[in-house]
Amino acid sequence: MPSTTAVLDEARDLIQKRLADLEEERRRLKRALVELGGNATRRSPGRPRASKPKSSASTAKAAPRKRRKRRGGGRAEEAVKLITKQPGIGASDIAKAMKIKPNYLYRVLGDLEKEKRVKKKGRQYYPGG
Repeated sequence: MPSTTAVLDEARDLIQKRLADLEEERRRLKRALVELGGNATRRSPGRPRASKPKSSASTAKAAPRKRRKRRGGGRAEEAVKLITKQPGIGASDIAKAMKIKPNYLYRVLGDLEKEKRVKKKGRQYYPGG
């Protein structure tokens, strides 16, 4: 009969292996959701938010922080030009032409869709109105 320690170790190993499998499946599903245009909860790129001050006295005196405006446009303009030149082009083809990763391009294309500069039909992009 196996010892209790061996049984517990085996159970622990099985649980850790299953958790690793589930975590890998979760990552794959999130990637698939992003590819399908879904909203996977991801932290946007850039600097993390500042921590909140501990005392309320410091907040009363502090002036509101000014936000920098995005200068924007370099990659977005390039994407719009490519879509105008080749209507119905896919995001991966646009990313290859721009020599950037598709996951960044999806963010740019989402902003362009909100601005109605491009339209998405299925996986293809067309010039906006």
